[in-house]
Amino acid sequence: MLLYCTALLSRLPLGVHYWLSDWILFPLLYYVARYRRKTVDKNLRNAFPEKSEQERRQIARAFYHNFCDVMVETVYGYHCPADEMKQRVEIIGMDEANRLIDAAGGGIFMLAHMGNWEWQASVQQWLSPGVTELNVYRQLKNQRFDALMLAIRARRGGECVEKKQLLRTMVQYRAQQRPFTVGLICDQKPRPEVTRTWLTFLNQETGFLDGGEVLAKKFNIPVFYGHMARVSRGQYRSEVRLLSAAPLDTKEGEITTAFAKALEQNIGEQPHLWLWSHNRWKWKRQ
Repeated sequence: MLLYCTALLSRLPLGVHYWLSDWILFPLLYYVARYRRKTVDKNLRNAFPEKSEQERRQIARAFYHNFCDVMVETVYGYHCPADEMKQRVEIIGMDEANRLIDAAGGGIFMLAHMGNWEWQASVQQWLSPGVTELNVYRQLKNQRFDALMLAIRARRGGECVEKKQLLRTMVQYRAQQRPFTVGLICDQKPRPEVTRTWLTFLNQETGFLDGGEVLAKKFNIPVFYGHMARVSRGQYRSEVRLLSAAPLDTKEGEITTAFAKALEQNIGEQPHLWLWSHNRWKWKRQ
């Protein structure tokens, strides 16, 4: 039923979705439910101590507007034709990225919760012929929402792979000599007892997932960062930036550090595009 309703909503014009975002979702989340307002305010206060309270409040409001837009855009993307999606998310730098991916037989895209991260993952049509995008996802506890998100992501092309099955799938692709790319959201909080990389990020000591670096070294494939920018409403630009062409030649933590610096720069340019409602600094170094 949930998938059927989403399919119907996705056929509405994008302008209608934005009307729902402005007049239904935003007032509901920001004023009524006050969805994670304390977490957002705390994160912004710690990340930007140099900014005034008014400036941080403006970023917070802009974040909630963008967050609501991401929700309706994700629904719209379920039925959005591939040609239209390619126009709405421009990906710059794929020629050089494809050259490196073709030569190595694979590549890692280290991404973040910037802009519309669901739309940004639609890179299958930008890849060289024969290269498969492995869409990594984490299974949700709610089975209905899990089935819904899986259905939405499956329509982007490529192959959806549950996080726990990723390594096995990559090994199978390599054994079959099938080139692939892997898109990983790498700005989530890892548990402190398994965190190996701690960095100063947004003025705070922050633990980082190093799975992208580990996989890149294991398969010796290049690593990229998708620098996300919102050009206008419904229009995004993702610039593919090389983090490492030869991961085996890098020191431990070097690629993860490069990702953190790239993300911090990205946030500084358009801070409202990041997912500030995430309790990113819940855990500290033990």
